[in-house]
Amino acid sequence: MPVHLLERLPEETASRIVLGARRRRFDRGTIIFHEGDPADTVHVVRRGRVAVEGTTPLGDTVILTVLGPGDMVGELALVAKEQPRSATVIALETAETLAIHRADFARLRREHRETDDVIIEVLAEQVRRLSVHVMEALHVSAPTRVRRRLMFVADLYLRQEATPDNPITIPLTQEQIAQLAGTTRPTVNEVLAEERDLGAVVLGRGRIEIVDLPALRGRSERLR
Repeated sequence: MPVHLLERLPEETASRIVLGARRRRFDRGTIIFHEGDPADTVHVVRRGRVAVEGTTPLGDTVILTVLGPGDMVGELALVAKEQPRSATVIALETAETLAIHRADFARLRREHRETDDVIIEVLAEQVRRLSVHVMEALHVSAPTRVRRRLMFVADLYLRQEATPDNPITIPLTQEQIAQLAGTTRPTVNEVLAEERDLGAVVLGRGRIEIVDLPALRGRSERLR
């Protein structure tokens, strides 16, 4: 399960963070911060979803992950001094965050030692998730990785059980799904066509609607 900073802190400490934070709102497609920017704030996502993008050695931009309500963005600002942003973060839809300056958070860490324990948990969860993705890249087939990335993003949007009348809409293109899964767009196209024929997804322009989540989840558990 994801480790969310504000949920794991004592109520009094979490309230102080919220009161001292700057509330920010970002429209769809707005850059929250750029790779290379000074890393002086951390954002806690309160509403909406954001994409974390990195630059490859060839200069291409790829999506590394998608984060939703409760997740932290730019958490390295809490522990790494004088280090620039290592990724770009962009709002996938209208998003709201709590922006906390590093100096303010450092003061809270001094006054409330339990904060460090939660930060360690959050960072450990990030490392665990990255380790899973690396192992999958080495030992799981590309079609299954596509299904697992679809499930990962679907869980961020899950509000109710997916049905044809109440689908889970993922506002990502096939190219973006390919980036998340570490594969090619033709592979994603093939997987989505198969899932469409099986009745699990409906494809639209720039979005994917999941209408049978259990079936898709079951097929995502395959290794090949």
